[in-house]
Amino acid sequence: MNKIIGSKLKKAREEIALSQGAFAKALGLSSEYISLLEAGKRTQSFNTLTKIAAYLNKDISYFCKEREAGFAGLLGGEGVDDRMKKAFKNFRTYCEDYLRLEELTGRRLELAPLYVDISPERLADEERRRLSLGDGPIRDAFGLFEMNGLRLLRQPFPQDSKVSGVFIFLEEKRAAFALINSAEPPGRQVFMAAHEYCHYLKDRLDSPIIDNPDAYIDEYASLYHPREPFAQAFAARFLMPPNRINEVVAKDFSGGKLSFEDVLYLKRYFGVSTTAMLRSLRDLGLLLRGRFEEYYKLEASGREKELFGNIAEEGEGSWFGRLKKKPIPSDRFKLLSREVSRKS
Repeated sequence: MNKIIGSKLKKAREEIALSQGAFAKALGLSSEYISLLEAGKRTQSFNTLTKIAAYLNKDISYFCKEREAGFAGLLGGEGVDDRMKKAFKNFRTYCEDYLRLEELTGRRLELAPLYVDISPERLADEERRRLSLGDGPIRDAFGLFEMNGLRLLRQPFPQDSKVSGVFIFLEEKRAAFALINSAEPPGRQVFMAAHEYCHYLKDRLDSPIIDNPDAYIDEYASLYHPREPFAQAFAARFLMPPNRINEVVAKDFSGGKLSFEDVLYLKRYFGVSTTAMLRSLRDLGLLLRGRFEEYYKLEASGREKELFGNIAEEGEGSWFGRLKKKPIPSDRFKLLSREVSRKS
């Protein structure tokens, strides 16, 4: 019970972005005492727990009730309406079918390492090094994440949904899954998948995690649990290594001012969304803030189509517009299904 209360206490404190020291001072307790409570090494009195609950605006039962694991926790998540519950049930069926296919074929994915006490930048660099990716762009991010243990399903969510992505770790099965909103443009889906991949590498024991659309927006991510801005920073660096961005800009654009067309070229090169590319260029000092804000307001898809022809982010009349209306099983899921069908 001490460990349950301790982990809930730490999570609630981090949600309001308080250090252990500041939290202890506000409660009139010592930092050492709070540290021991969060580690599950000290039993708190009822009066202390009442004081903590009142400060954090939580009911005492919040700290004593063990977190629901797996799909029970997912389906019972806060803010999940009936439409999303239907989507989650479809996701649950997909996960069950996927594991059954792996069992029938004997082709089980191994888990990637679980990282702790690491910065998002170092995590991105370490994971690229572990996977021998160098600094190059990732041509099939979905396939890469899946082959490293994060099974994926993309399916459309309701237009006004408060959910954009989901990560779930089935601890008893040692299996991880992510659900991505396929109604989003492909470049944004890639970034969302990288965000969920970070949860897989670092936060899998906090599963299930339901991500609000704002959690994928840098300016709003900080309003959520600290793991959200962490995952955003990881996704940007993992998909767009600064060294490669600087190298390409220096080699191909002669150090001059980047035009909007140059940004679209770089966006396609790295396989991300226009917004993600703009933010990375701004953060690296390759776009001044004024030019960033100017480009941010421009309509990208029409200009991209005009320049490059085949565009992955067109509207309803495109192949993407048709595809995004139905679930998209992963390539590996399809491959395993075919293998089982041949053996039947």
